[in-house]
Amino acid sequence: MNDVEQFAAGYSFPLDEFQAKACESLARGRSVLVCAPTGAGKTVVGEFAVHLAMERGRKTFYTTPLKALSNQKFGDFIARHGAERVGLLTGDNSINGEAPAVVMTTEVLRNMLYEDSPTLKGLGFVVLDEVHYLQDAYRGAVWEEVLIHLPSSVQVVALSATVSNAEEFGDWLRAVRGTVDVVIEEARPVPLEHHYMVGNQVSPTFTGEGNNRRPNPQLKKMSVTADRRRRGRDHMRARRAIPRREEVVEMLDDRGLLPAIYFIFSRNGCDQAVRQLLAGPARLTTPEEAERIREYLELRAEMLPDADLDVLGYDDWREGLMRGVSSHHAGLIPLFKETVEELFERGLVKVVFATETLSLGINMPAKTVVIEKLIKFTGEKHELMTAGEYTQLTGRAGRRGIDPVGHAVVLFQPDVPFERVAALVGARTYQLRSSFRPSYNMAVNLARTYSVPQALALIEKSFAQFLVEKQSAGLQAQVGRSDTFLAGYRDRTACDRGDFDEYWSLVRRVREAEHDDGGDGEAHRQAERILSRLRLGDVVRLGGRGRGVFAVVVVRRGGAPMALTASDAMKRLSARDVLGERPVLGRIELPRRYPWKHKERGEVLASLKRFQPPPEAVEPPDTSEAAERAPPQPDLPAGSVWEAIRAHPCHECPDRAEHERWAARVDDLTKELATQRRRLRTRTEGLARTFERVVSVLRETGYLREEGGLTDKGDRLSRIYNEGDLLVAEVLDNEILHGLEIPDLAGAVSCLVYSARGLAVEPAWPNETVRQAYIKIRRLWREIEKTEERHGLALTREPEPGFVDAIHAWTDGEPLEEVLAFAEMSPGDFVRSAKQVWDLLRQLAEVATGDELRGRCRKAADQIYRGVIAYSGAL
Repeated sequence: MNDVEQFAAGYSFPLDEFQAKACESLARGRSVLVCAPTGAGKTVVGEFAVHLAMERGRKTFYTTPLKALSNQKFGDFIARHGAERVGLLTGDNSINGEAPAVVMTTEVLRNMLYEDSPTLKGLGFVVLDEVHYLQDAYRGAVWEEVLIHLPSSVQVVALSATVSNAEEFGDWLRAVRGTVDVVIEEARPVPLEHHYMVGNQVSPTFTGEGNNRRPNPQLKKMSVTADRRRRGRDHMRARRAIPRREEVVEMLDDRGLLPAIYFIFSRNGCDQAVRQLLAGPARLTTPEEAERIREYLELRAEMLPDADLDVLGYDDWREGLMRGVSSHHAGLIPLFKETVEELFERGLVKVVFATETLSLGINMPAKTVVIEKLIKFTGEKHELMTAGEYTQLTGRAGRRGIDPVGHAVVLFQPDVPFERVAALVGARTYQLRSSFRPSYNMAVNLARTYSVPQALALIEKSFAQFLVEKQSAGLQAQVGRSDTFLAGYRDRTACDRGDFDEYWSLVRRVREAEHDDGGDGEAHRQAERILSRLRLGDVVRLGGRGRGVFAVVVVRRGGAPMALTASDAMKRLSARDVLGERPVLGRIELPRRYPWKHKERGEVLASLKRFQPPPEAVEPPDTSEAAERAPPQPDLPAGSVWEAIRAHPCHECPDRAEHERWAARVDDLTKELATQRRRLRTRTEGLARTFERVVSVLRETGYLREEGGLTDKGDRLSRIYNEGDLLVAEVLDNEILHGLEIPDLAGAVSCLVYSARGLAVEPAWPNETVRQAYIKIRRLWREIEKTEERHGLALTREPEPGFVDAIHAWTDGEPLEEVLAFAEMSPGDFVRSAKQVWDLLRQLAEVATGDELRGRCRKAADQIYRGVIAYSGAL
């Protein structure tokens, strides 16, 4: 019996063909990329790697993108191999880290590779579960760093959802890892049926069989009729076409389509849906199931004190679970999310209203997936979801070995025509893209071992660079074609009367003078600088010179000022709003915190309506820096240039008009060719140039030596794993955290990691010490920003103090009820942000200079780690 047969004998089902094929590749000493739909059983291949390593006396690291998924796999492996042979490393937990099989987050492995950890000794296999996560905008680069830096002796098992460019990704893996077999399984283990629901009527999205499948014409007719009613007078009938949540759940229950995951792209929407069901008679559990849920919840509730459970709304949450419904989103604390996952997996919870975060890795298969809306808010605008996103969400429909088919139900939405719904559902493209970019921490870690040219060579091994070079081949061909066309166009401008290029340059000079814009671009840049300096309470005028309505700056979102207008509307200010006007007309006092209560908002509006700009604020002459620097308007060359044109021999050419047409085409194509070459240069040099700029910043700020190698500052930076790594290192170097009391230290550190969800608010400073620490941190950030600007970078985001008061109070021992009362954030967001502060404090306890600061950081981390923060394994 060979290795694969021995392994397969331990399962109660035979291996699928793709599973056996991938396992055989591993047994022959090759790495594998396995791309298969959600629920197809990709992880069996990863489990074979663990089996093979144990048989051969080697180690396996099983990495996942989420701590929750790591915890889940840790439990699975303990059940299969025994607790003594399995470890867990997630940053939060370190359990049996030298075991033959260790489950970890991908970041932990990346850090091990950079630090040359002794734990890497004996490593034979690395499983990268959910490897398609490498396209994540914030964390994706970690996967590429791991794949590039792993020793060549280590076999890699890359497990991915179905992607349409799997072979392309496999080609890159071969380039960096050597022999890699690509195993693709496109068939779902459980077939998926697509449905569309209009009102209380559910119909198949497609009709016909096989290649003759086409969008259901009846649904198109129903969708058009409902849309016409919406646009016409029959609004009530049109609204009935939008299925109500209670109706959808009732339909699913009646048709035997539970359990279901019901995706709503809003935390509040998920919680509201649960309340709507609980307000009615819906009860989806039997008395026996409700009793089993009650017993399970009593065990889980013991982990938190009663006071915290009351604050978290435990009783209402418990009532929903016992009736078979719950929500699942990032606003819930980890204990609640894990409980929902476990009860759903056991078949006790029948409907979970979830945001799209549920589609990432957590094992919660369902019979049916419902998508309420196909349009979601990305943080900046509303967009139709992609085919890949739809595939990810609906991939959970259909439980293997339980359901003969899975079901995906899309609900009617007036803003999306049925044709677009059908096109999205029928699409099968899911392109895997790279989000790789050099960071300061990456640069100093590379510089520890490699010279800059060697580091550049490693950067050029990234999947991002691989895609760039592949795409650049087409752009290079386009540049070649444009060059050929340009030569032909130039031949058409040849004139037997004289030098037509010389003549055309005179004509162009006249035309450009007639259309000179007078330097508005610089004025726009000046307006952007004004926007960046607006303060809360500043009053501006909207609508142009000398007219329009007043507005007061009340908050910043992503750095952009948001203003409240006298007509009680919120507006994001743009350069257009301050272009050519006096920037600030005056100031009015604002309440302490935003968002305000209704009464406070009314007081601000009243002040705004009473506001009168001082006399000097009436439109002044334009003496701005932009006006001073703008070039003078050139006089039209009605004299000498026109005389030169008329005197030129080409002016009398009978084919002059034809030559001019071709000359204009030469100009247009020359501009287009310059753009193409610039795009080609940017693509081919992008990552390398960015890395060189990062290195230049690090040299200027004293982290890298000019001759190569790290300074002491650079060594410290190499051990700081944080999105704002350089700012954190500068804060340490400038001793801003020294001497701070424990709660003040936690508050100051929070500015380095916290990112506001939605509108940023003015902080409530716990004391002047913390406020001064933030001011110093922000000054350092401004210096970094200026340095980055000089080198053409924008990597370090502005520190945010919005979490200062909450984490200060929590670290000082305040109860959860009081902290959440003034934190104005969900319990889940509070836990997540607190854990980020806790994580950075633990890093600082290792890298800070001086025993006193290291001890304070350690103590601050300990004081944070209590209650709901201590129980947060699924973050």
